[in-house]
Amino acid sequence: MNMTKIIARLMLLTALLLPAAAWAETWERAPLIDTLCKAKFEGKTGEHTTACALQCAKGGYGIVVDGAFLPFDERGNSLALEALKATRKKNALRVTVEGALENGKIRVSKLSID
Repeated sequence: MNMTKIIARLMLLTALLLPAAAWAETWERAPLIDTLCKAKFEGKTGEHTTACALQCAKGGYGIVVDGAFLPFDERGNSLALEALKATRKKNALRVTVEGALENGKIRVSKLSID
C-alpha cells in the first residue's frame, strides 16, 4: 500500500471518529439509583442505600439529572454494579459518568462513585 492511500485512510478514520468524541458528555456528582427504586426515592435520592441498589441490580441503573432519570446502557449497568460492590459508602450515592446520551440512554464509557 502506498503512502498516499495510508494517509487518505487515516484522514477518513479521523473524520469519522471526531464527531463521536464531540458528543461525549460528563455528568459529575449525579445521584445514582436503580430503575426499580427511581419512583420510590424521587426527590430524596440521598436516602437510597447501597444495599438496596445492590439488591435491585437486575433492573439496571441510571442517574438523576435536573429531575429526570437517565438510564444506563448494559455496559453502564455493569460498571455501576462493580462500583457498588467495591464502595464503602452506605447511602447518598453520587457518581461521575462519562458517556453519550443516545436514544434516551447513556452509553457509558466510564463511571466512578464520588
